[in-house]
Amino acid sequence: MIRLFHVSDVHFGAEDKAAIAWFGEAVKREQPDAIIMTGDLTMRARTAEFEAAAEWLESLGRPVTVEVGNHDLPLYNLFARFVRPYKRYKRLERMIERPLEIDGVAIVPLKTTARFQFRWDWSKGYVGPKALARTLKLIDRVPKGDLIFIAAHHPLVDVGTKSSGETDGGAAALDAVVAAGAHAVLSGHVHDPFDLPYRTVKGRLRMIGAGTLSTRTRRDPPSFNEIRIEGREFETIARKMGAQDEPVTMGG
Repeated sequence: MIRLFHVSDVHFGAEDKAAIAWFGEAVKREQPDAIIMTGDLTMRARTAEFEAAAEWLESLGRPVTVEVGNHDLPLYNLFARFVRPYKRYKRLERMIERPLEIDGVAIVPLKTTARFQFRWDWSKGYVGPKALARTLKLIDRVPKGDLIFIAAHHPLVDVGTKSSGETDGGAAALDAVVAAGAHAVLSGHVHDPFDLPYRTVKGRLRMIGAGTLSTRTRRDPPSFNEIRIEGREFETIARKMGAQDEPVTMGG
């Protein structure tokens, strides 16, 4: 059995220290095959926050891939946002949008953040043509027969959670990755876990969202997902701090 830990929205600078420790202990004890971090490592993209995030991820000692979240782009420093938005990543560079291949399971990144959008709220998702083309190219390289999981920060379409990704270009991107053979899209941003079957005009896949390890909880307590894979079958377990592990559904 392959076991993946899917974690998101840690928000260093507003992290829940007890939740961070709880997750780290689970990783040390259970040694998952890989960790998929779907964005918002930081609260305000400050250097100290990235340093803390890098130290934490490196301490886990497992293969990691990291997506960029909207909170990971400078908000108030427009020069940094437009000219050098990833300067503060430094130690994390090798983990950012890193494809992973684990015994018949391919993790393929899809960028859903943008430095600028033609709308007021830049925290929402955006899938541009270049980002989608890169993802489709990576999918094309996946060995035949592999399960394909797309890792993105924003849900490509909204699925009824309290918070919304409102991802511009997300529906078209979802159609494209389904047509290319994707089996699931893993995301964060909304701070509550879910695992739902979703049908597009191109076929079906699973939409899987992770909660948060920050103090910015919504419906659920701090949590992460464990994805258990046996052959071509997989299930998502919501690991909620202070609660018994349970299969994750929209109803909690």
